[in-house]
Amino acid sequence: MNDRTVPVVKDLVLIGGGHTHVAVLRRFGMRPEPGVRITLIARDVHTPYSGMLPGLVAGHYTFDDVHIDLARLARFAGARLYHQPAVGLDLDRREVRCEGRPPVPYDIVSINVGSTPAFHGVPGAAEAVIPVKPIGRFVERWTRLRARVLSAEAPMRIGVVGAGAGGVELLLAMQFALRQMLAGSDRGGQVPEMHLFGAEETILPTHNAGVRQRLERVLRARGAHLHLGQPVTAVRGGVVVCGDGAAVRLDEILWVTQAGAARWPRDAGLAVDDEGFIAVDDTLRSTSHPDVFAAGDAAAVVGNPREKAGVFAVRQGPPLARNLRRALLGRRPRPFHPQRRFLTLVSTGDRYAVGGRGTRSFEGALAWRWKDWIDRRFMAKYADLPEMRRPTGPAVSAGLAGPEDLQAISTAAMRCGGCGSKVGATPLDRVLARLTPVRRDDVLIGLDAPDDAAVVRVPPGKVLVRTVDAFRAIVDDPFVFGEITANHCLGDIFAMGAEAQTALAVATVPFGLDRKVEDTLAQLLAGAIGVLNEAGAALVGGHTSEGAELGLGLSLTGLVDAGAILRKGGLRPGDRLVLTKGLGTGTLFAAEMRMRAKGRWIDGAIAAMRQSSRLAAASLRQHGATACTDVTGFGLLGHLVEMTRASEVAVRLDLPAIPVLDGALETSRAGFLSSLHPHNVRLRRAVDAPEEHAGDPRYRLLFDPQTAGGLLAGVPADRADACLADLLARGYAQAVIIGAVEPRGDDGPPVRLVRGG
Repeated sequence: MNDRTVPVVKDLVLIGGGHTHVAVLRRFGMRPEPGVRITLIARDVHTPYSGMLPGLVAGHYTFDDVHIDLARLARFAGARLYHQPAVGLDLDRREVRCEGRPPVPYDIVSINVGSTPAFHGVPGAAEAVIPVKPIGRFVERWTRLRARVLSAEAPMRIGVVGAGAGGVELLLAMQFALRQMLAGSDRGGQVPEMHLFGAEETILPTHNAGVRQRLERVLRARGAHLHLGQPVTAVRGGVVVCGDGAAVRLDEILWVTQAGAARWPRDAGLAVDDEGFIAVDDTLRSTSHPDVFAAGDAAAVVGNPREKAGVFAVRQGPPLARNLRRALLGRRPRPFHPQRRFLTLVSTGDRYAVGGRGTRSFEGALAWRWKDWIDRRFMAKYADLPEMRRPTGPAVSAGLAGPEDLQAISTAAMRCGGCGSKVGATPLDRVLARLTPVRRDDVLIGLDAPDDAAVVRVPPGKVLVRTVDAFRAIVDDPFVFGEITANHCLGDIFAMGAEAQTALAVATVPFGLDRKVEDTLAQLLAGAIGVLNEAGAALVGGHTSEGAELGLGLSLTGLVDAGAILRKGGLRPGDRLVLTKGLGTGTLFAAEMRMRAKGRWIDGAIAAMRQSSRLAAASLRQHGATACTDVTGFGLLGHLVEMTRASEVAVRLDLPAIPVLDGALETSRAGFLSSLHPHNVRLRRAVDAPEEHAGDPRYRLLFDPQTAGGLLAGVPADRADACLADLLARGYAQAVIIGAVEPRGDDGPPVRLVRGG
């Protein structure tokens, strides 16, 4: 988590995790700017390095070889990662708009979102082709294309539209990979027929003649069909129609033409060039809005046009980082002059490459090794991140804060305790005005009234279910943390078979300038209220204060019929044990704190924590659950032991059947354990012969404390399969039967671990 002892003075928001922004994050991580809060808004948590994509397709690299882990890099930079795409800008209010959450304010914003497919008005193309950009989505579609080729009864015909370096390199990589795949099957002679389409008379029209000739020779030697000199004018039902009327029928069509611009920067009012790319000057600052910067494929440098190529985006990283820092400090950005000549290395699929610089060209295996060395050296900068010490204390960089800000910082550094630590009335009122908690008829006095407490009616025939929970933030995104906290706290209500009624919130936000505190609080409560509203729980009041760390607690009230309460003590011999979510949040976030968890693992864990247990509880009740609890801080074993004691039964637990979150076995095996894990391990005495399983990382996860974990319930044996099918249909993909309830013997531990039944 970020250091919260330095007041936030300026917000730097980075939209997109492209090649330029990863360099910015690394440089701010190496030299943080005290008082600057960085927020990265990105569609993906792993950003692909385009230079290594053909190598990934050809099978020379793994996924992790060619992807930069944005979650890990953001932690290194002390940045908040908001994992979702931006959809617009409000340039007057200086806010970034994202779907489904409050806008994100900025003082300086930088845009490096890459490019989108450019179909140039070709009818049918958008519906029929596989666009290579965005690259992150192409990787998934390439996997499906491989499967389709392998299952095809006859050789497929694959076309690549776009005869630049990207199209040529991709075609050769695909051909090599598919040939290798088919050679190991019973369809070795069914290598797809490859077609390359280009509007120019030659391939790679912007490269020197030697490079073009060498690559064209390779293409023809590999049997590729070249359709050059005619633009593609239409795509109809798998048929590519060229400008001269020629029609080529294909089974798959990949689109690797010139990049297109996203529409939302133009719609926001930013100056753009004729093709819609953000117009920036030689400092990479918008020509129309001085608090906006842009780089990479998203930008067009006025007076210095360049191809949309990764080499230029990478080179813009250092000057963009320097100029963002200068802009935050109120200094004039410095001009950046891109290079005019650059090295070209185009791989041919088989660890061989063609290269060129200026008017020279060359080729060979040595050229491929050179390219491989360059690419791996670039990626190593983002894989081998050094341990960094963060600045502490109230000081901020000279020039970052104005006189009013300095006064506010001085005040923030001397916050009072008690009621003096509360969030101010004005920012709090503004936050509450932006929130829309659900309304209930049984709430007589709630959040919209100025009274000192809420007043709630208890409907006839119902009893109250009360619970409270609170913890520090485990993610830097306050909106997502609000969602996770609400789901975690609601788990107790749902586990008791109740419906949520009301909630009281106790929030702590890091101190800082009023507008920064206001944004954090608004994001936090908006996330929580979204989940509470979905559950039908009205937020009726609470308390806010400032402190060193972001934290949130909820006191919840639920309603249930007295005869329908689900308790831990209802298990019966013969019941099946049903678990609705995978385990592993404790170990994953322990690893994440040490920058040893992959971003996709943490992203998967966050997705699990954001999933409400409301529908799971309804399914369990519908299928006659006899007992239930939610799996949280004491881990699966701790909560299961509570159930066995209250029910006076024993259980048989199928260890291999227990679901785990992606990456949890790896982090558990590596010894990354939650601080609460040693306390939970004391319950191993409740397990029969624990020493037999001590080396199994899945066994360790029995003690792993969960945040917003799943429900654990006993379900009658004759209804368990139907219950499981219903849970899967409701979206609980890791729901599974993990064991069975047995009669309690006279002695011996209550939990018996088995493998396979």
